[in-house]
Amino acid sequence: MPPLAHQRQTDTREELETMKQPLIIVAGPTAVGKTALSVRLAKELGGEILSADSMQVYRHMDIGSAKIKPDEMEGVPHHLIDILEPWESFDVVRFQGEAKKALAGIYQRGAIPILAGGTGFYIQSVLKDVDFTAAEEDAGYRSELEAYARQNGAEALHQLLRKADPAAAAQIHPNNVKRTIRALEYYRQTGQPISAHNEQERQKKPCYRCAYFVLNDRRDRLYEAIGRRVDRMMEEGLLGEVRRLRDMGCRRDMVSMQGLGYKELLAYLDGECSLEEAVRLIKQNTRHFAKRQLTWFRREPETIWVEKEQFGYDEERMLAYMRQACQEKGIFPGQGAEGAQG
Repeated sequence: MPPLAHQRQTDTREELETMKQPLIIVAGPTAVGKTALSVRLAKELGGEILSADSMQVYRHMDIGSAKIKPDEMEGVPHHLIDILEPWESFDVVRFQGEAKKALAGIYQRGAIPILAGGTGFYIQSVLKDVDFTAAEEDAGYRSELEAYARQNGAEALHQLLRKADPAAAAQIHPNNVKRTIRALEYYRQTGQPISAHNEQERQKKPCYRCAYFVLNDRRDRLYEAIGRRVDRMMEEGLLGEVRRLRDMGCRRDMVSMQGLGYKELLAYLDGECSLEEAVRLIKQNTRHFAKRQLTWFRREPETIWVEKEQFGYDEERMLAYMRQACQEKGIFPGQGAEGAQG
């Protein structure tokens, strides 16, 4: 390509990039410290926070979801928290729709949205505007698969997926019945593995001018933090919270009750294990979940890793690094697409 033509093409790409709306993402494994850091970043940059968490959308589920307390928000507006009752279903498609509505309002107010949380697929659904139109639910087939899971167990259902789509099965935990069913539905509807579709969507370019931070720590320190968090949740009354939810009619097959801490304590309340064993399982399952979260984020090409140890665990240094990265991405306070073009 002639030099001038190449330069024009480069200039066009840069112009298109600056026309995109700004978006900051603060992601990372559970218990790493995303909440406090995202609030500080929002206060410095004039941002509003959208929760990318599959459990914090539910009311009455405060302790087990590590939901931010009102005083911890420090006046920063938060979205997608406490918007559903525990018996309502919630998935990535609904999250994407709610997030788009919240983003529209944030941009209209001239603020910068900060998408904070650890659910990688939720983040990707917004960042790359993942297309879910080919994965609409088949109510009849879904009911059939749900019945199969109840009769034969989650592992047997997962075995069906291993036959249809080994790559998807490797990425979906056998106990995640909901995602297993979604993958089987997709395969039945399209004849194609959902893993191939997800990879295709992953390769799409971000729809936003984005700074995608992943906060991380050494594994031993992260696991210690998880253990302390679970102990603190028990001290704060997690068992009572789960008992109240059960009394409200929440059952173990509900989406909300699949959350870490809830399913294990429901098993205890149903007499299937001791309280000590339930707490041990919460810690173990949370560690495994953190490991899966990190695996997801390592596959994302746009991420900027913030390794806490490299910053001496100094929050000020981490914030300075993140501010600089935002500036390099052309993300400034009060600057939406119109500001970027002006």
